[in-house]
Amino acid sequence: MTSKTGLSESMENYLEVILELEQANKVARAKDIGDKLGVQRGSVTGALKNLEEKGFINYAPYSFITLTKKGNKIAKNIAYRHAVLKDFLLNILQIDPETAENTACSMEHAIDVQTLERLVRFIDYIHKCPRTGEDWIKAFVDYCTSDDRDQEKCDQCIDTCITLYKRDKS
Repeated sequence: MTSKTGLSESMENYLEVILELEQANKVARAKDIGDKLGVQRGSVTGALKNLEEKGFINYAPYSFITLTKKGNKIAKNIAYRHAVLKDFLLNILQIDPETAENTACSMEHAIDVQTLERLVRFIDYIHKCPRTGEDWIKAFVDYCTSDDRDQEKCDQCIDTCITLYKRDKS
């Protein structure tokens, strides 16, 4: 599948890993890229040649790999999408860390700009709105982990919220 960058998911993953390695070590090596992605050296070499031809990386066999300005911009965007999605899955939906990481990695290639921006605003809203916040997230976690989804409790909570809302409006 080709994403909105015009690159396959695989090529986007290469750029994201190169960015991570650059941030940690200033440069990336083909061996480290292969290790992080779990792919053979030959596959890494082919992908690096492809990315170099498209102007996303600086690459020569047996040398260090660095992102070009164009590659860095795309890699940072991919990493940002990944971080937002992982944060949402992990901290809002309370998905376990491994599943959140794997799901974010899949979703980062398909999410459009408008949806991502709206998701960021939603996360911000949850953390800043006095009607939501950490208590609200904890209540959601409790709701998800409980087999006792008592409608009467929900109705009472809704009544309380409506009463408080009406009081605040007057």
